[in-house]
Amino acid sequence: MIKELTKNNFEEEVLKSDKKVLVDFNADWCGPCRMLRPILEELTNESYDIVSVNIDEEDVLAEEYNVSSIPCLVVFENGKEVNRSIGLIPKEEIEKLLGGE
Repeated sequence: MIKELTKNNFEEEVLKSDKKVLVDFNADWCGPCRMLRPILEELTNESYDIVSVNIDEEDVLAEEYNVSSIPCLVVFENGKEVNRSIGLIPKEEIEKLLGGE
């Protein structure tokens, strides 16, 4: 289950998490974002969390993390960005992004 985040819970769910967190910055109108969603749903795992941020509703977060193109996947570990990918990528690439290889 992918949790929808806002600026109100981003710090708690991502920056203070003791797990690796993959943040999917997306928008409802974005075709590639919608195509990416089922892939992310498949990747749900106990060793990391996958969360979603709608950039139209949370433009402050998008700006803070320099998200100018979507879909944008950002991996956080110990409150710091450790990896980033822009655009629609296959499941295997997402796994590599998460360090699952």
